[in-house]
Amino acid sequence: MTAGTVPGLDVAGASAWLVETHPELADGALRATVIAGGKSNLTYRLDGGLVPLVLRRPPLGHVLSSAHDMAREHRVIAALRGSAVPVPEVVDLVDDTADARVTGTPFFVMRFVEGQVLAHRAQNDGRSPAALRSVSIELAEVLADLHAIDPARVGLADFGRGDGFLERQLRTWRRQLDASRSRDVPTLDRLQERLGERRPETARTSLVHGDYRLDNAIIAPDAPRIAAVLDWEMSTLGDPLVDLGIFGMYWNIADIAEDARVMPTAVDPAAGYPGFDELVDAYAARAGIAVPALSWYRAFAAYKLAVIAEGIHLRYRSGETVGDGFDRIGDLVEPLSADGLRHLSGDPGTDIRLGQHHHERAHQEQAHHGQHPHGQDR
Repeated sequence: MTAGTVPGLDVAGASAWLVETHPELADGALRATVIAGGKSNLTYRLDGGLVPLVLRRPPLGHVLSSAHDMAREHRVIAALRGSAVPVPEVVDLVDDTADARVTGTPFFVMRFVEGQVLAHRAQNDGRSPAALRSVSIELAEVLADLHAIDPARVGLADFGRGDGFLERQLRTWRRQLDASRSRDVPTLDRLQERLGERRPETARTSLVHGDYRLDNAIIAPDAPRIAAVLDWEMSTLGDPLVDLGIFGMYWNIADIAEDARVMPTAVDPAAGYPGFDELVDAYAARAGIAVPALSWYRAFAAYKLAVIAEGIHLRYRSGETVGDGFDRIGDLVEPLSADGLRHLSGDPGTDIRLGQHHHERAHQEQAHHGQHPHGQDR
């Protein structure tokens, strides 16, 4: 593939950069393939070197002021290398804004992780119900492991401010929505107002991923296990229940987005995936805590995705997206907003308060065996 045929990336420039800065990885001209095109950061697979690589850069066009920060994403992935949370191995972080040799933006490069991202139900074919259940439970446990990491021990003590996190999040996403407006969205505006009125107090602070879901993980090719967690662009220090709210919203996205082409998901109970309540129990057992009600956090997750969808809708109308499916992404905003309002309304079935029985049983079992609920090294 030649330079110029891949939007947002000069492939010849990338080849020259790799030879100059990382000759130990270079082995001729690179070829680039778009892995993910423009819903958030642009992601490319680079082949032709000694090992396959992945390059990440901000999206084309409409880049909001605090989003898509390459340095932050690179930093957290590098910090988590060797922790209980599997991540790719980073290679380099480059600010190419002035030179414009490769992307004309900041970008970072990491090694490609072999495996599969489960994003569509058809990808479940060939995997047993037991394997899909195992991967699902591990995904919940990895999230608990992330939230158990001491940020200071991995050099991320200054990665964010826990105090006032939810209040700042609401302000930030309000600004994001205001910067993305191209039409009236009254249901989303109502959701935004009610989230502010019912904002809870944060009980604890941890590293948070910010966009935790099944299709942001790579499943190993040789076993039903998580090989790497991807897409850390929204990570920070904050309320860990935000991650659980996002995790739950995406787990049940098929109930919100009627058109699977707009927001596909591999999660299918008929294939063996557990319900989200079981994942919360697995998280609670791993973390040794009881998980409080998640209704506000589920509503906030729907709100965030609706704001993101509205931003993508604006970029699509401006001709600044890369890939398929963007013509329908704006249709997600109304059902997401309505779903968020349902979670705040107190309707039966929308409030999730789980993990208590697993928490109690885990303590009983661990006390019987003389074990600490957090394991030996947390």
